[in-house]
Amino acid sequence: MKLNPETLARASSRRPWTVVAGWVVMIVLAGVASSAFLADALTTDFDFTGTPESKRAAQLLEERLRGPETFNEIIVVNSTALAADDPAYQAYIAELSAAVEDLGSDKVMGVFAVGQDGQPIVSQDGRSQLVTVALAQTDLDEASIDAVEIRETIAEVEAPDGVRARLFGQASVSDDFVRLAEEGLAKGESIGIVVALAVLLVVIGAAVAAALPIALAIASIATAIGLTAIVGRSVEISFFAVNFITMIGLAVGIDYALFIVARYREERVRGFDKAEAIGRTGATANRAVFFSGLTVVLALTGLLFVPNTVFRSLGIGAIFVVILAMTASMTLLPAIISLLGDRVNLGRVRRKASLENVDRIGGFWDKMTAWVMGRPVAWLSGGVLLMAVLAISFFSMETGFSGITTLPDDLDSKQAFEILRDDFGLGGATDPVEIVIDGSITSEVEQAVVALQASMAGDPILGPADPLQLNEAGDLALLSVPLTGDAQTEAATQAVKDLRSDLVPAAFGGIGVEVFVGGTSAFNVDFFSDVSTFTPIVFAWVLGLSFLLLTVVFRSIVLPIKAILLNLLSVGAAYGAIVVAFQDGVGPSWAKNIFGFQQVEGIEAWLPLFLFAVLFGLSMDYHVFLLTRIREHYDRTGNNQEAVAHGLRTTGAIITGAALIMVAVFGGFAAGELIPLQQMGFGLAIAVFLDATVVRTILVPAAMRLMGPLNWYLPAWLEWLPHIDIEGHEAAEQAVAEKTGEPVST
Repeated sequence: MKLNPETLARASSRRPWTVVAGWVVMIVLAGVASSAFLADALTTDFDFTGTPESKRAAQLLEERLRGPETFNEIIVVNSTALAADDPAYQAYIAELSAAVEDLGSDKVMGVFAVGQDGQPIVSQDGRSQLVTVALAQTDLDEASIDAVEIRETIAEVEAPDGVRARLFGQASVSDDFVRLAEEGLAKGESIGIVVALAVLLVVIGAAVAAALPIALAIASIATAIGLTAIVGRSVEISFFAVNFITMIGLAVGIDYALFIVARYREERVRGFDKAEAIGRTGATANRAVFFSGLTVVLALTGLLFVPNTVFRSLGIGAIFVVILAMTASMTLLPAIISLLGDRVNLGRVRRKASLENVDRIGGFWDKMTAWVMGRPVAWLSGGVLLMAVLAISFFSMETGFSGITTLPDDLDSKQAFEILRDDFGLGGATDPVEIVIDGSITSEVEQAVVALQASMAGDPILGPADPLQLNEAGDLALLSVPLTGDAQTEAATQAVKDLRSDLVPAAFGGIGVEVFVGGTSAFNVDFFSDVSTFTPIVFAWVLGLSFLLLTVVFRSIVLPIKAILLNLLSVGAAYGAIVVAFQDGVGPSWAKNIFGFQQVEGIEAWLPLFLFAVLFGLSMDYHVFLLTRIREHYDRTGNNQEAVAHGLRTTGAIITGAALIMVAVFGGFAAGELIPLQQMGFGLAIAVFLDATVVRTILVPAAMRLMGPLNWYLPAWLEWLPHIDIEGHEAAEQAVAEKTGEPVST
């Protein structure tokens, strides 16, 4: 048997119970894998797969000075009524310290209510005091669990009136990020599914048919998460991967199933029986789903080039869910349709006539096509100008990471950070810059350390350095420099750059030691460098593969070039919109209140490259669906203008509905409280909206009208490319044969 989407669909429809049972088994096994492995597979840690300077510094410290890194949490005790030297205040500090220490040495290595000088660390106003907790765990995820228990212990200790204790540190902040991400996931899912069902009811017009795409998407997501949990036993998977799998799974899973269900109903309306309608759908819509999904997967493979665990884990999860959504649409969906038959139309919410009038000419999409193709130059110029204006702000984009300052104000960790920053000048106390000196620590090196400290004194983000730490062999030293503010800010990043490029070389030049600048802020600098290095590589990979695939599929070099340019325009407009909404803080107040958007220093550093890969794939999705229907009609008639009108008429409502679903899904995630998820959801939503409206409705038909037959130009020297029947070519030949009585070509 020749294996292709059509034969898969026909085979699945002939043995529906076998296919359904197979998928049920897969979903159950995925659920078992998720329950057993997912918690251990996911991590909040963020690591490089290479060895940049910050990672090299951490490795040296672990190997030759302090062993595996541990984490410190700071209990910030603040009073509005008592001074820190009040006996009741100090009694509370003592009870609090004892309660935390009683958690055991497997969780807490020590609790310190005094500083290195043996004196309590009290703010200048005398109302705040710090207690340091040294955690036992060297794994951030495990340390975060212990931080939650410390929080609960703090809450159980009765405080004097007006006195409150708050916990701050990497572990507690990491727990806050995970919890907010999970809440955002739940909100995004609920909003996306509700809106998706409403849109599907309007577009498809029947409850059962509308429920099928959602069921397929959920099946794909569940299976992908289980598979990711298994892979996570050997590969680090970011906890954001689950959010992303759910978001992409809902978007593409619903879209693919929607196109297939709509095409099946269309074939039934044309008079084909159930089995033949499934087969024809397999030969047309299923093929389009396969090649559309393939473009998404190829785009997502670009994320695997970037040498850090977050990009790679997000890429792995997304690729899994897209492949599974494609597979479910091409196997499980035909099986379910075979079992349901015409019961797929149960629960009608629209008149029967409106559902069956699949070839109606003269509706909105015909009129829109006529307007655009009647004045193609004006419409094309206006559409490009609009997108270009939106994209202009991209050139003012600043990138960085969202730190503690972007978290909700009601979080204890943020309030503790603000007290540390404002009352102690130690906002970055738990994320110091770590200057690692590798070599014999001679008096000359010690003098260089003094010189470096003097040169750092002028930078307000760098606090007074801790005493120099030496290993037993005397060949490695650590100069730890606490930050006065958030380690994620541009000021902290610039301080690291200055240290690496100017201050460290000036102090240690020519004395025979290697100096590495590490710590969280240095990690960020190395991440920015990696993104900058690999961005052109990812762009070239994604654009090159997309061009090759579309050239083979459509046997044209004009359509791929045009598709790539239009998709780049969509991505650029999305970039600009993100900058305007988040970096510039421009937008209606009602929208900011609903979504909780806030103005920040910069856009998440990982977002531009990430959005490019994702949006390019999703945009190609719609482009393939539209162009296949255009090509189908063009093969029948040879009339370019009629083919474009037919393509828009037959896909306009479906693509618009699919886009609305994607916008709802992505918008749901943008409604969460984490800035990274807000920016990601907003960027994806605005890009899909522009792509389905301006690009598909205006730019594509206008450009195709101007290009005419040139749209289908393939140089003679490329005629050797294989002929791939993507959608409708076999059906088109069959239609011609039915009219003329001629045999179908093979």
